[in-house]
Amino acid sequence: MPGESLRLWDPLVRLFHLSIAGVFVANYFFNEAGDDWHVWLGYYAMAWLLVRLVWGFVGPRSARWTDFWPTPKRLNAHLRSLLNRRPQHRLGHSPIGVSGFLMQEVDALWGADWPQQIHETTANGLLGLACMHVLAALFESALVRDNLPLSMLTGRRKRLPDERAQ
Repeated sequence: MPGESLRLWDPLVRLFHLSIAGVFVANYFFNEAGDDWHVWLGYYAMAWLLVRLVWGFVGPRSARWTDFWPTPKRLNAHLRSLLNRRPQHRLGHSPIGVSGFLMQEVDALWGADWPQQIHETTANGLLGLACMHVLAALFESALVRDNLPLSMLTGRRKRLPDERAQ
């Protein structure tokens, strides 16, 4: 049945995604840089990044780096399919989906001015990338007629047309 769904995103990937998004929104819009909440949420995000890094090697197929790492061949094929309006409806992340992970930062060298400036500039860049990430998910959702942001919340995704029940 084409309307059936399947479990795709495991709870760890979903919790990671929501945690990182929540930390970014809290620290960018509500917490002052250097405040205790800002710092502790930064440590929380770093811990999640480390967990997600490991999970990319040992987690289920849709969470693994090898499933979606953006090689030139994968990026070209994906972008070409989008430009030709023949979207690749695939399970898991698109090769462009790694942008959500690559937009993370590491804060180091406390006490000097230049790391603070890098941190601030990176945060502004992350806001732009986060907006692009959301817009890309919405755009691709419209193309493949599948609510991709909802699948990240529920963990379920529409089956591909040629896929058998699992």
